[in-house]
Amino acid sequence: MDLITSAQRDELFNSFERDAFHLELRDDYGSPIEDTPYARWQRGEPDDYAWLGPWMALMKRVAQEGKTVRRVRVVTEPHSRYVGWEHSLTHLNIEAGEDIRWLPRHRLPEGVTFPVNGNDWWLYDDHLLAVGHFAPEGRVLGSEIIEDPDTVAECVRLRDLLWAVAVPHSEYKS
Repeated sequence: MDLITSAQRDELFNSFERDAFHLELRDDYGSPIEDTPYARWQRGEPDDYAWLGPWMALMKRVAQEGKTVRRVRVVTEPHSRYVGWEHSLTHLNIEAGEDIRWLPRHRLPEGVTFPVNGNDWWLYDDHLLAVGHFAPEGRVLGSEIIEDPDTVAECVRLRDLLWAVAVPHSEYKS
């Protein structure tokens, strides 16, 4: 299986036309760019969020082009420390133009199964998937590109189902 890097996956935001959707299923992520800010947060130290600058600029540009970027974060309650940190930062993503909803794992609709082996994924314009792969300790390994119509259709159906039942960030209380 060929994996693209996170930077290569982010390049997909330069070519999608309408909608990008991210399904997040993990309660902890291991990303080198987040290690230092996350450690600072855990120690109660301030953060200037400079590390988020490139992503925020990209999201603002995409939003100004009239495109949507949405996420559903399926989370365990009570939250892991990482999800608590992620929740504290979400207002920045929203300010940049993303639309983020939360879905407590215990409120998943009955019978939901997750395609692509239960991995996270980005879905671009309902036809291209970038499926995240992780090392056993949680480090991001990269993304697998999938364009198989049946797999994509399954992800579109799941996106629509979860988006309808997830709670908008402004209303979500853990």
